[in-house]
Amino acid sequence: MEVRAKAKQVRAALKVWQRQSSDQRNSALREMAAQLEASAADILAANEKDLHRAQEIGISGALLDRLTLTEDRVRGMADGLRDVAGQRDPIGQVVDGHELPNGLKIQRVRVPLGVIGMIYEARPNVTADAAGLCLKAGNGVLLRGGSEAIHSNTAVVRVLQRALQMRELPESVVALIENTDRAEVQEMLHLNSLIDVVIPRGGAGLIQFVVENSTVPVIETGVGNCHVFVDASADLPAAVAIVDNAKTQRPGVCNAVETLLVHREAAESFLPELRRVLDPKGVELRGCSKTQSILEGVKPAEAADWSTEFLDLILAVRVVDSYDEAVEHIQAYSTGHSEAILTESYTNAQRFLQEVDAAAVYVNASTRFTDGAQFGMGAEIGISTQKLHARGPMGLAELTTTKFVVYGQGTVRK
Repeated sequence: MEVRAKAKQVRAALKVWQRQSSDQRNSALREMAAQLEASAADILAANEKDLHRAQEIGISGALLDRLTLTEDRVRGMADGLRDVAGQRDPIGQVVDGHELPNGLKIQRVRVPLGVIGMIYEARPNVTADAAGLCLKAGNGVLLRGGSEAIHSNTAVVRVLQRALQMRELPESVVALIENTDRAEVQEMLHLNSLIDVVIPRGGAGLIQFVVENSTVPVIETGVGNCHVFVDASADLPAAVAIVDNAKTQRPGVCNAVETLLVHREAAESFLPELRRVLDPKGVELRGCSKTQSILEGVKPAEAADWSTEFLDLILAVRVVDSYDEAVEHIQAYSTGHSEAILTESYTNAQRFLQEVDAAAVYVNASTRFTDGAQFGMGAEIGISTQKLHARGPMGLAELTTTKFVVYGQGTVRK
């Protein structure tokens, strides 16, 4: 199968890639960025083929937005590669170290994970982000994007490989599985001898499939059922702006808010103002009975709405009687991605930070900031909601592991 052959090629090329200096790796990433910009017309033409097919089969607006490339987005992909090139090289960083009474000097240093299998959906910008981060961290990467983006992904990978060729570096250190048959994914998930770790990025169905079927270790990126809680003491004009941003700035992404919780003491003033802002943007509100009593014509929220990642212009709204009720709701339905409280109460803010268990917890800010670039990490390969190895936006450090380096002077154990 294609996946096995390309995995072998990536592993072979990785031996050469890991002999390159940090400056050589950075130079390659900058060449990739330049070639992406130079090839923007070809990439956009390939993307048009994917968009045409997506519209024919009725892909939703949010997913269509993820799939769509523009000149600005191609430029953003290139800028992301340059940002990654400018980041501190994690390879060889000493995490900690100490000396024993017997003279042994022990250090724990960062080293590459190896060959990373990346399985993702819809977003062709992930192709460049994942390649750049993996290569900067000394890894090889085998990419398997969704069938809906196959033309875009193929075009992007060919550009990246051409840039490596131009720098006389092994182009096969980054490879794309072009066969969109699901059997290729199954094969990928069982190549323990060739792939060191798999990272899925996409919807709940994809992530669950990878976690349940892989014998290769998985770093799980998570679904974002994100909440914003408007506390009784919130600055209401600021809260309207934050909720608007968290829902509408880009609704089809995992850090967009899906459920709004509003303290009853703020609800009658806050909700009409929020609706005035959201209505012109086409946001559908689904509310509890208290929300419906304040806002006429709001659809009733069903039980399933509280646990749904809409990835669309839909917002579930619940009025709560207390801070504790809001936190209980979040604890019941959160996917551990990003949660926010809007409050002027220092006590409630600190309680929220301590009591809410998520990869990112906010006070008076939009959940849309949970992003590697926004956190100053350059690009990101995904947002992990698990707790082992990596949590939150995964940048360069999260694409490494560590090993112990031990120095002795003829030291023997007694």
